[in-house]
Amino acid sequence: MDLTDVFESARLASRALNLVDDDTINSVLMALADETEKRIPFILEENAKDLARMDKSNPVYDRLLLTKERIEGIAGDIRNVAKLNSPLGITLDDRVLANGLKIKKVTVPFGVIGIIYEARPNVSFDVFSLCFKSGSACVLKGGTDAYDSNAAIVSIIHDVLDRFGLDKNIVSLLPAGREATSVLLNAVGQVDLLIPRGSAGLIKFVRDNARVPVIETGAGICHTYFDESGDVEKGAKIVFNGKTRRVSVCNALDCLIINEKRIKDLPAICEKLAEKNVTIYADVKAYSALDGKYPAELLQKATAESFGTEFMDYKMAVKTVADIHEAIEHITKYSSKHSEAIVSEDEKSIAIFDKQVDAACVYTNTSTAFTDGAQFGLGAEIGISTQKLHARGPMALNEITSYKWIIKGNGQTRG
Repeated sequence: MDLTDVFESARLASRALNLVDDDTINSVLMALADETEKRIPFILEENAKDLARMDKSNPVYDRLLLTKERIEGIAGDIRNVAKLNSPLGITLDDRVLANGLKIKKVTVPFGVIGIIYEARPNVSFDVFSLCFKSGSACVLKGGTDAYDSNAAIVSIIHDVLDRFGLDKNIVSLLPAGREATSVLLNAVGQVDLLIPRGSAGLIKFVRDNARVPVIETGAGICHTYFDESGDVEKGAKIVFNGKTRRVSVCNALDCLIINEKRIKDLPAICEKLAEKNVTIYADVKAYSALDGKYPAELLQKATAESFGTEFMDYKMAVKTVADIHEAIEHITKYSSKHSEAIVSEDEKSIAIFDKQVDAACVYTNTSTAFTDGAQFGLGAEIGISTQKLHARGPMALNEITSYKWIIKGNGQTRG
């Protein structure tokens, strides 16, 4: 498969985009939000084709599903991005050297960003709005499961770009199938950055096979540690929200860790989970504490595979530990470095947790469900980076820019 023309067209479009003023960019985004709401029936019709091919019991089904309310929320996020300040042309450093050279460090677009993602058609809107606002063209490689939804979304974006006289190649949707993915992974010199969004398996595949620079995002194996000083009422709310708000997303809770001195409070912490039919995989001490106090059909004994699993389902593991240090050891072993939380009223424990837990987002007395660009006030996100190079956590406008040095002189030469 030869996609050279697609990549070259994207690069030319990205250069032209650098000359588009911010007012026009914002007008395009506002128009896209309006057009998206007008064409909700069309989007839902195409989304239904994708849904018809997927088993409803598949945990990914919820990610694939679009509703009128979800699309309206997406349109709201696009408007939020339009209202944000441009991340481009910001001076990060400005100085005059002893030889008179004026040197300045300013933010610039990446150029062409490739996104590889699975059954989440909302990503198509999110990626375009963020890349467009930050001056980059985007090449989308969505999953086959969501191809009709993604094609519909990109067609709407193209219509709006055409209305403003802008190059449609600012956003491109690659063909379905693995061959296009392979070509994108090897588009050295044509694509500046790859961002995978999806399962741990997808991210590992991209990381292991890409020749284009990659920023890892997405996989979330999230823990909440209930400390010796934890408040039961807070803990129960936090665990319920983290686990059940939306099980298919990367910030959903996968493992509750509880201090053994508070094991008697475990039934109260987990009680409400039964309303959502959450299956609990409990270690020996946790199983003993829950036996007879949590529905038997939803209580199972944990195995080695219960820990370090991103369930993406109404399932959760429970691990009992002697103290905060053992909790941190467990997190260190099994975490994907996405989002981790502590429920505690002890400032010393909280300080230890904040300093020693290695994750993009570390929470105290609140739910991991808040790991989200919009929730952080960033407008939207292109993904949650779980690595340490360049960006970490929600990658919004500022995180998807690079920078360059601008140097001005008056005839200086170097001796």
